[in-house]
Amino acid sequence: MTKIVYAIGNLAIMGGTERIISEKANYFSEQLSYDVTIICCNYHPHQPAKFYISNNVRIIYLDQPVYAIHRYKYPKRLWKKIEYAKNLRKTLTDAVLDIDPDIVIGLGHFKGDLISTIKCRAKKVIECHDARPFILCYKGNHLPLYSKLFKFIYRILYFKTIERHADVVVTLTHGDMALWHKARRIEVIPNFSNMTIENYSTCSYKRIIAIGRLRREKGFIRLIDIWKSVASRYPDWKLDLYGDGEQANELKLKIKNEHVQRITIQGFCDNLSKEYSSSSILVSTSFFEGFSLVILEAMKHGVPCIAFDCPFGPRSIIEDNKNGFLVEDGNISLFADRVCKLIENESLRKKFGADAIERSKHFDIDSIMNQWRILFEELICND
Repeated sequence: MTKIVYAIGNLAIMGGTERIISEKANYFSEQLSYDVTIICCNYHPHQPAKFYISNNVRIIYLDQPVYAIHRYKYPKRLWKKIEYAKNLRKTLTDAVLDIDPDIVIGLGHFKGDLISTIKCRAKKVIECHDARPFILCYKGNHLPLYSKLFKFIYRILYFKTIERHADVVVTLTHGDMALWHKARRIEVIPNFSNMTIENYSTCSYKRIIAIGRLRREKGFIRLIDIWKSVASRYPDWKLDLYGDGEQANELKLKIKNEHVQRITIQGFCDNLSKEYSSSSILVSTSFFEGFSLVILEAMKHGVPCIAFDCPFGPRSIIEDNKNGFLVEDGNISLFADRVCKLIENESLRKKFGADAIERSKHFDIDSIMNQWRILFEELICND
């Protein structure tokens, strides 16, 4: 029996990465009969997984207090970081050795350097859910110079360690793959959507939706600017935004201060399938995307999508002018024009919607998971 381990930060976040990892673990254990363990390094059992985890999947909590580090100021914080890294390496290594897996899978954005260098017989796979330019991409001009310098150097060493030691780096897109050319082996395996389709969209609703965490990288500030232009021309259409996050108040304030009409922030939704099927267009204004499950889910429901051609996710799913529109990144006026074009042409929306359903079949769960099965078998056989 193939034995695999996921080593991650936690599963207690309502995010796309956490959802995909949960669904992969379930598939490996239930459909392929793998022995699957998820090691959550930073959270404990009182912060359970946000998505369904099969009873066949074992979860181990190392409960490393990473967030306690921020209680301290430099230079003590630096010492605490070193202490945390040392303890995490020991506890994670001990857990992996105790399980003795064939494959250890880490995430590009969480301790990929540590996971790549664990001394055990397992093959090391680093799975990148973010494009390389945005992994450990620290922001904040408020940081002192020495902190910025430390983070800059650490990031360089982080990638070099993964490239030198990981057996395989798996990216979601070919665009990101090209940036990992120094890795020992690189594979492209996209994500999938396992969402159950309750109803398909008829594309006849005068409703547009956007979905995502309310964070700056999702570009919802520029979505409001786009909608200001569109709403003035089509007063019978509305835009609903689904998501939670730290930018919620800023977005609401912008909507209020600029008197933007017929746009609402709905918050978290536990039945997105219903929202997809009752909308006619999905818009994505992200500055970057690893893949974009939201676009794939919308297309599965027959909803045409409009997205900025940001690095690197949308272009790997949307075929421009066939099942949606890709817009030059940052071109607000062109994006608004594309929205208006679909609003004005119901037959085009329906054509795009039908083509979107066909396109989404390329990301069928069985097909994608078979790529993972083949990769794991190759790694184990070449041991």
